[in-house]
Amino acid sequence: MHRNELGQAIGFPMPHWQPPERPSRIVLEGRYCRVEPLHAARHAADLFAANALDADGAGWTYLTSGPFADFAAYQAWAEKVSVSDDPLFHALIDLRTQKAVGVAAYMRIDPAHGVVEIGSLRFSPLMQRTPVATDAMYLMMRHAFELGYRRYEWKCDSLNAPSRAAAQRFGFSYEGLFRQAMVNKKRNRDTAWFSIIDSDWPALNEAFTRWLAPENFDAEGKQRMALSALTGPLLKARG
Repeated sequence: MHRNELGQAIGFPMPHWQPPERPSRIVLEGRYCRVEPLHAARHAADLFAANALDADGAGWTYLTSGPFADFAAYQAWAEKVSVSDDPLFHALIDLRTQKAVGVAAYMRIDPAHGVVEIGSLRFSPLMQRTPVATDAMYLMMRHAFELGYRRYEWKCDSLNAPSRAAAQRFGFSYEGLFRQAMVNKKRNRDTAWFSIIDSDWPALNEAFTRWLAPENFDAEGKQRMALSALTGPLLKARG
């Protein structure tokens, strides 16, 4: 514990703290995924087709956007969000097919305090439960910490059980519940908060590297070791 000259408990000193740069529109290349700035003309058609495989639209329930009635509506949404700097949207490309299969955004970007959130995640059925999803999350997470961010957040509707499970699989520790945090689609939303901080990152980086390694997959592409087996012991809290 640190104390000031008045004897009061205070946070640990950071005399050399410098705010990091804001994330920019760059391409991140991985083993299974490429993360690139969302561009409606390049990505909207592939994304709309991939999302259409979610026939009942369940993947849109907890998001602030969607579902979209037709391609024109989706394209208009993509054109609008692709010019935003916060949220900063990216398309997630399956390197095997070279098609966009999901989107993710850096958001609530706060360089002064070294905080950034990953959000607006829409993993199409072509991306779910594949190494593409894990590689995408790893690439964006690694980039944030390499820029110098000290806190990386994940927030979701508290009733979104798959998102809560995914956050913890990806190494985000549960921090608590913000009651009545939002009104989304004319419904109440309590928000569950998760985070990774910079001191968590070295061990998580090693866990992702081990999981994404080719030797972790058999000839049929099935994982030998689950990512949760590597990240689970690193979580500070579950929820």
